[in-house]
Amino acid sequence: MLALLALPASAAAAPVVVLGHDGRASHRNDPYVRGPALTPAPAQTPAAAAVAAGAPFTSALTRARRHAPERTVRSELARLLASHAITSAQYGQYSASFNRALAAERHLSGTRRAELTAVTETLHQIALAREFIPSRLPALFLTLDRNRQWWTSGPLLSGGQRVEFAGSQLVWEYYPGQGIQIQVLGSFGKANGLKEAGPATYGAMQQLLSELIPLAVQRGGGIAWEYYFPFDGGRPPWTSAMSQATGLQALSRAYLATKDPSYLQVAASALPLFSAPPPAGVQVRTALGTRYLQYTFAPTVSIINAFLQTLIGLDTYAQVSGNPTAAQLFAAGNAEAQAEVPTFDTGAWSLYQPGLEDDLSYHELVTGFLAQLCTMTKIPVYCTTAQHFQAYLQIAPALTQLTGRARTGHAFPLRFRLSKVSRVGITLTSGTTTTFLTSASFPYGTQTFTVPALRRPGTYGVRLTATDLAGNYAAVNGTLQVTR
Repeated sequence: MLALLALPASAAAAPVVVLGHDGRASHRNDPYVRGPALTPAPAQTPAAAAVAAGAPFTSALTRARRHAPERTVRSELARLLASHAITSAQYGQYSASFNRALAAERHLSGTRRAELTAVTETLHQIALAREFIPSRLPALFLTLDRNRQWWTSGPLLSGGQRVEFAGSQLVWEYYPGQGIQIQVLGSFGKANGLKEAGPATYGAMQQLLSELIPLAVQRGGGIAWEYYFPFDGGRPPWTSAMSQATGLQALSRAYLATKDPSYLQVAASALPLFSAPPPAGVQVRTALGTRYLQYTFAPTVSIINAFLQTLIGLDTYAQVSGNPTAAQLFAAGNAEAQAEVPTFDTGAWSLYQPGLEDDLSYHELVTGFLAQLCTMTKIPVYCTTAQHFQAYLQIAPALTQLTGRARTGHAFPLRFRLSKVSRVGITLTSGTTTTFLTSASFPYGTQTFTVPALRRPGTYGVRLTATDLAGNYAAVNGTLQVTR
């Protein structure tokens, strides 16, 4: 699982597709939006998969009509109206939104229908789980409306594409098979960027936060910004410590820019999530302190870049607001992170989570977070690990050939040891003749090329090459003794 949300990949301006009021789309680079998160594509819902394949599909909504006791979007809205949890005006607004989406769905085909169907299907599943609560409805139905708008008039998109709408500062992202979804982390990251750009962009920052704040949901004893699509085994609605803490950071910076105390008040309401255990909150207590979770549905998964950014957000808010609870939450996470950070250093590269190396963007990202924490706290482990990770960008991978003997007539494994994730090539020669040549990408550790059966005994030349993600190159030459 990788950071969905998430999650920032580089500091470069991201290409954004903006849908205008006239239904025309334009392309531009938004200097305040980071590049697309490098996340696995969420699995398609059954509805989207069937529609995309052109196969008949009986939607959950149709099934619900056949089984009256099952909860539906309409029945849950009616329940909330009857209990006075929403007003008649809100009931009419949400019902009309749902009806427009279903009508549009019937007139679409192919990818457009599949994507809108996935969003309506997910909305039904959230209703079925009785997760319709009044504070969640604005974000759910905004997502539904924007998907109807996009798939009826916007262009088709490539996976991970960031999109925006004219008149709005919110950042959305396209997840194939799940439609476009609010990019909470990307939106709060954009707010941070707008603040850092100076007073000329403070108005856009304030507009963005004025759109984000009403989308917060009552969760974990406070408020949270959620995600509304299935992701890597997690069912919506779910949330993330990283996006929530980036929200604290953005709200704190907005206060510094405007001196509007309401930003700090909103941030204080978002703080309880860090004291609540999953699945509602993001806190996992440890022997040393606390680990904050990237995903509320994955309490055993530790993703170091998300943990470090969470600490940066908590400390920023604690310093700006003087909130003692925020300071305590930072201290608990800081104690745990100091013990964990060295375990994510392989001696040649960084790990994304235990056993899984970072790609180049995440390596650079976690290096930047460590450097920030070094500056903020002066704690040696952050400083030295940041230095290590920075140095690894310039150090070539280390290769060691481990297999030196083989027999004719049988395919065999040629084993080698690799220090960091790289593209590895192998060339096997007999005299001036190349008998085997191939390449593949491998993670660090002991790896294997399967070599086809060799017909002739003798001494073969072996050349292994490796190019790491930063472009550093290494090569080793060896021999292979082949007997009958």
